[in-house]
Amino acid sequence: MFTSTFQSIVDRRRSVRIFDNNAPFDESVVSKSIALSVLSANSSNMQLWEFYQIKTKAVHEALNKACMGQSAAKTASQLVVFVTRQDKWKERVQWNIDKLEKQFEGKELTKKDLRAFDYYKKLMPLVYRYDSFGFNTLLRSIIVFFMGFNKPFLRIRNHGDQRVMCHKSCALAAQTFMLSMASEGYDTCPMEGFDSDLVKKILKLPSSAEINMIIACGIGKPEGIYSERVRVPNQEVIFEV
Repeated sequence: MFTSTFQSIVDRRRSVRIFDNNAPFDESVVSKSIALSVLSANSSNMQLWEFYQIKTKAVHEALNKACMGQSAAKTASQLVVFVTRQDKWKERVQWNIDKLEKQFEGKELTKKDLRAFDYYKKLMPLVYRYDSFGFNTLLRSIIVFFMGFNKPFLRIRNHGDQRVMCHKSCALAAQTFMLSMASEGYDTCPMEGFDSDLVKKILKLPSSAEINMIIACGIGKPEGIYSERVRVPNQEVIFEV
């Protein structure tokens, strides 16, 4: 039963580019789906993301312009902006440490417990620390070269590697959101075509924040699905080894 239910949700989710503005729309479903997105898998539980539910008409209109007038943005009942916040890694590290301290309060720490603390106190700063002069990038590159010379090792070297890691986690949350919306009978359209600098200005975000995607939500019109769903044959992308 669960499998068939999930199959129907996945089948229902399509990128709908024209929404029905006259259809009933319950924005609490969007709020609920965003809350479920927070439960998504993410790298090291760092949660370097933020989700913006756009309820204000003026902000929606401004974002529509930033999305270059795409029909999905223009006709959507509501927009949700998914943002990566790599710059908040120190706050998230401390948040995880505080949670561990509360969890282990009054308990004699085992080697496994100590490794959990070391993970956030030592490894995460090594992975995420960044400076404009590139000293930390050089240090990571040296460590990766020597430690990974003859054994598997986490190859996070530079700012680009860090960005990819953050965007992967945020995209997982976005997919959770879209599937949740589909399960409630609503349609969505993830958009990558936008002026990211303008979106950050509209949302008053710092330059260090990055826009992962903007998702349009609503009840789609039949003409909002431009074609039948087609995919490259499974045998070209799915392999057993």
